[in-house]
Amino acid sequence: MSVVSRPRLVSKPFVAVTAATGAFFIYVGMLVPLLPTFIEDELGAGELGVGLSISAFAFAAIFARPLIGRLVERFGRRRVMIAGSLLAGVAGFLCATVDSLPPLLALRGVAGVGEAAVFVAAATLVADLAPPERRAEAASYFSVAVFGGIGIGPVIGEAVLQDDRFHLAFLVASSFTVLAAVMSLAVPHHVLAPFDDADLEPLPMYRGFAKFVHPAALGPGLVLASGIAAFSVFSAFLPEYARSIGFAGSGGLFAAYSIVCLLLRLVGARLPERLGARRAVTIAFVTLAAALGALASFPAAWALWASAVVIGVGMAFMYPSLMALTVNRVDDRERPVVIGSFTMFFEVGTVFGGIVLGTVAQLFGKRVSFGAAVLLCAFGLWLLRSRVAPADSAAIERARGPVYVPVAAD
Repeated sequence: MSVVSRPRLVSKPFVAVTAATGAFFIYVGMLVPLLPTFIEDELGAGELGVGLSISAFAFAAIFARPLIGRLVERFGRRRVMIAGSLLAGVAGFLCATVDSLPPLLALRGVAGVGEAAVFVAAATLVADLAPPERRAEAASYFSVAVFGGIGIGPVIGEAVLQDDRFHLAFLVASSFTVLAAVMSLAVPHHVLAPFDDADLEPLPMYRGFAKFVHPAALGPGLVLASGIAAFSVFSAFLPEYARSIGFAGSGGLFAAYSIVCLLLRLVGARLPERLGARRAVTIAFVTLAAALGALASFPAAWALWASAVVIGVGMAFMYPSLMALTVNRVDDRERPVVIGSFTMFFEVGTVFGGIVLGTVAQLFGKRVSFGAAVLLCAFGLWLLRSRVAPADSAAIERARGPVYVPVAAD
């Protein structure tokens, strides 16, 4: 009886792109505590200013990602990662020099384009390097760098900032983008053979809206946006809600969520491939809905701790499976464009959740907003199981195995 070995996933280029991405997202994480404090204390723009800053970043990234997918194929993964890192870094450093909200919003838009460039180029390269049957596993490992950087960044940011050392804090944050750009020199320029300009024109069947959002990314992207929108109410309202329950702060709750999510994505990286997208994402939405339902129903400390842990489980299973499902639906030359379209739905979900669920919380209270987020989970689950990954297509996929896309090395 012969034993077939699994195709290799972890290689020097894979480690290089993951490490560079981790360095960049330390910068992103550092700005999490810096920007709200700077906007409120230095600019006096209040909570509205913080919200507008988030919106400027998100909207810029939404409109930039599909175009960036084209640039990634035209100019190569490495160049776009380097350019995006430096663009975001310059914008981040200049934030400390402004004295009013409008120029800050413009800089946050520029930073959103830079972050989108880094993420799309890096995610495309990870998909290029991974064997088709291990792409969900690769996305899990890659996301550890993203979430790990976002988790470490705030700790460094608060340590450097202390009372009001904003210039130093923004400088240190931007230095991580320079580090990411330098580390990106070690990643491949192209894994696939580059295509001629004629090959980069939109495919004949992709017209109108399809030129902006790749059709293969629309269904999985809407499922992702539903989950991200539901999660946004947890991340946005947990700090104040926890204090109203009697917590001194929410740091422990976010730590519990992060630890569970990262451990599952690291130790259980192969689970999404074994379960398949339909089952894995179903687990994600069911656990996310259960956690949000507990927050809405039980104003008690145990419910907050249980919800933080369970949400960590849900978020661990969502992105890797949907990413692999999306990428395996297209051929080599469409991969950067479809990843640019798919990752755009992170911001779509964030903006939708912030506006709609924020309005619900303002009118009816945070617990009602948690309950409304459960409805978003239900919609995402229905969309997944009835349209994106129905039972008959899931059975066919299990019978024939993963979709193999040939990858030619340079």
